[in-house]
Amino acid sequence: MWRLNKVRHKAGGHANSLEELRMRKREKERALRQARRDRQLVSKRLLLHEDEEQDTMEITPGEQDVVSLFHKLQHSGTEKEASLRALSKALRNPSSQLTFIKLENSMHLLVGLLTGSDARCRLQAVRCLHELSHSPHTSVASACLPATPYLLTYLSGQSTKFAELCLYTLGNICPDSEVVKERLLAQGIIPALASCIQNQRHNLAVVEAAGFTLFQLLQSKDAAQKVIPMVLASSLPSQLLSVLTPDPDFGLAPAIEWAWCLHSLTSSSEDHRELLTQGALRQCGSLLVSLGGAVAEGNADQGVELLVCPLLRCVGNLLSSCPAEALRSQLGGLHLVAPLCELVFAFLHTLPALAREAAWVLNNLTVHSTELCSALLTLNLVPRLMELLPFSQGINTMVLRVLGNVAHKKKEFCIRLAELGLLSALAATLKMADQDMVTLSLEVLFMMIVSSPEIAEQFVRQGGLSVLEAIQYNSEGEVRRRAAYLLEQHILT
Repeated sequence: MWRLNKVRHKAGGHANSLEELRMRKREKERALRQARRDRQLVSKRLLLHEDEEQDTMEITPGEQDVVSLFHKLQHSGTEKEASLRALSKALRNPSSQLTFIKLENSMHLLVGLLTGSDARCRLQAVRCLHELSHSPHTSVASACLPATPYLLTYLSGQSTKFAELCLYTLGNICPDSEVVKERLLAQGIIPALASCIQNQRHNLAVVEAAGFTLFQLLQSKDAAQKVIPMVLASSLPSQLLSVLTPDPDFGLAPAIEWAWCLHSLTSSSEDHRELLTQGALRQCGSLLVSLGGAVAEGNADQGVELLVCPLLRCVGNLLSSCPAEALRSQLGGLHLVAPLCELVFAFLHTLPALAREAAWVLNNLTVHSTELCSALLTLNLVPRLMELLPFSQGINTMVLRVLGNVAHKKKEFCIRLAELGLLSALAATLKMADQDMVTLSLEVLFMMIVSSPEIAEQFVRQGGLSVLEAIQYNSEGEVRRRAAYLLEQHILT
């Protein structure tokens, strides 16, 4: 399983090969996480068995081996654990998975071993189920249904390794079938996850696995109707917020999983009163302040962008439903403006999509707050933001919206923006080919000119008159009308 902290090394003749295998698996998981930044991606996880050493690199047995191992397991004996261990490796082969589930009473046998008195056989049996859950064949998930009640029961057990395997197995089979998802919900997977987190709060590997499983559930098409109400009615939201803070020793992985779960909750509807009441905006905002500071100082952990992305989306969504009069109390004294700007600047060239997300949150933050707009001016962040206006990929549009929020608040703010050079910047953006950018530039220019006749005079002195006249002849109808209105009503009068 991918980890951001160091990996335990094992002795043995094939130690280097095993470590290379682990590294490949971690890199694959990292790629899956990165794919989630720009789209929701349902993925499966294969948990690496830590006690496998040199035999990890052996060739996977074929379909005939699955049949022979099944027959061996049907007869009692002292070699059941070894046969189960071999079976779990054989089940890594997709065709062997189909062969196994088609064998008569195969799942009945596996469930019997899963619930038996031999602890070692139970562990190997759940590993077999875990291999099956990773199958690319959707029919395999349905075949695992007889085991799900027991997998859920074992989440409340004391064995960390066992609980982790059960969680990833459940998470893997969630997306493959509506029948499976419905059965899991009916069997109580939501309260089982809440109980698991409560009992295993100190064990971050289990916390991470629980986050993965919940995320898989939240990605179903009807999650807003069937899953999310159950989640919000449980203790999971408060537990979710408590595990968002990264652990310096374990790494970012658990926080990343649960941040994506919160993102799913905040994207499901426009009513986030319950999450706001529980302090979700303050918690996510506080983390962004810390992460923004670390990014600005160059001290951020590897993979920090994988946590920043869902947190930004959560904050942006929560801000959109937060009443303007409650914003100050919801933020609880957090100073978010500067950290958000730092995130925009930090990811501008390496991850422009993430820079756009940060600018979007900054827009949502300043749209109803005179105090926060004032902070942009007081902290001298406006000149740096204006430098981003030539950038594309939606970054300049979001930045201009932020500057428009500032201009909309006060005449004094408009005068200050003009002093900082926004008029000449608008003269440049009005010449852009992007019609959305031109329209937005006209709106901001209108707010500034209306606020003060002196600003209109400054705009003319800086060559703005010819720019507006050119728009009347070269642009689309709505843009022409806006430019003509500005000229006739506010500049040439």
